Amino acid sequence: MNVWIVNHYAIPPSMGGLVRHYYFSKYLQKKGHSVKIFTSSKIHNTDINMIQGKTLYKEEYVDGIEYTFVRSRDYRGNGLQRILNMIDLPFKMRKTMKCFYKKERPDVIYTSSPDLFVAFFALVFGRKYKIPVVVEIRDLWPESIVEYNGMSRKNPIIQMLYQLEKWIYKKADKLIFTMPGGKEYLQDRKLASEIDLKKVQHINNGVDLEEFEYNKENNILIDSDLESEKFKVVYVGSIRLANHLKDLVEAAKILKEQGQNNIIFLIFGDGTEKQELEKYCLENHLSVEFKGKVEKKYIPYILSKADLNIINVKNTGLTKYGCSWNKLFEYIASEKPILCNFPQKYDLIIENELGVSKKFSSPKEYANEILHFVNMSKTHKEKILRNSQNIKKYYDYQYLTEYLEKIFKSI
Repeated sequence: MNVWIVNHYAIPPSMGGLVRHYYFSKYLQKKGHSVKIFTSSKIHNTDINMIQGKTLYKEEYVDGIEYTFVRSRDYRGNGLQRILNMIDLPFKMRKTMKCFYKKERPDVIYTSSPDLFVAFFALVFGRKYKIPVVVEIRDLWPESIVEYNGMSRKNPIIQMLYQLEKWIYKKADKLIFTMPGGKEYLQDRKLASEIDLKKVQHINNGVDLEEFEYNKENNILIDSDLESEKFKVVYVGSIRLANHLKDLVEAAKILKEQGQNNIIFLIFGDGTEKQELEKYCLENHLSVEFKGKVEKKYIPYILSKADLNIINVKNTGLTKYGCSWNKLFEYIASEKPILCNFPQKYDLIIENELGVSKKFSSPKEYANEILHFVNMSKTHKEKILRNSQNIKKYYDYQYLTEYLEKIFKSI
């Protein structure tokens, strides 16, 4: 098959990108399929723009995958320039796809949200040229805008986006939700009567186990704290208000007050709250070390050295449909216990007994749960290890690609 992947934010891994479509491309190619990724030249959350000048697009092999970068305007943050980027790019994307269509027709177009505008234009393009289109939903736009930003569902712009979302869902040949509750979401939105639920599929995010194991053995981060004999509590990810890391830091303070000096907290990442939290930890002489952002290749080694890996998330109404965090599958691959501060529906941690997923009423309760892992029996730890080993293969991108390939062949 000749597959076109159309995604605004399909950033190569070496640029700190969202890796889902990179890994699908990698394993589709190994199966003998031809894959081309169309994406924005402006690399999200960086100062990089792959195109300088008036060129419409630029073809380049990055990390072994063929990318077509489509010219798009620069922006920072989530202001007006990003909105203009989102409005402008779909038109250039369609123009670029027309150029390539003249050379070779794709067998399937696989497009992904966010954002809805690129998905809409990819779907219109597919319908015009009678090419089947698979639409993937990684983020429930505009519902997530309502939940995270507090916008009213009656807002005219939100209403327009709801109509756009509905049209996309109706016209797609197949729908793939990364979260398990996709059908439930459509029912709650009262769209089940208008959309054939038989075309709704679910493919989680995952981890490339082959790459994970290679990096764990070959990309070792030299850090004395990772080799410490103390009980290591590790968090990897953004340090923003939405991640509620203040609760974790407060739990560390309580454990110190209880005389638990054999626990060290290692926080890898960066974000708007880092400086303030770091100052708080220094003032209170806490065993919390902020390590800054590290290259992705070091993550497997870091996670494998932990005694407990932490997931901190913000509670929203969207958790009822389940979540599919990239980091969860790396945590599972590390075969270490996991502690999450908020349980989800379809919770893999609970369902597979990989640790604890629990809403904490206070930092003290959080601290007590961490202490539970410190004092966990060897037998219990071995059970978590076996559970992780048993299920991680089902979230390997090599395995997930087989499912994706079947969906493509079915249309």
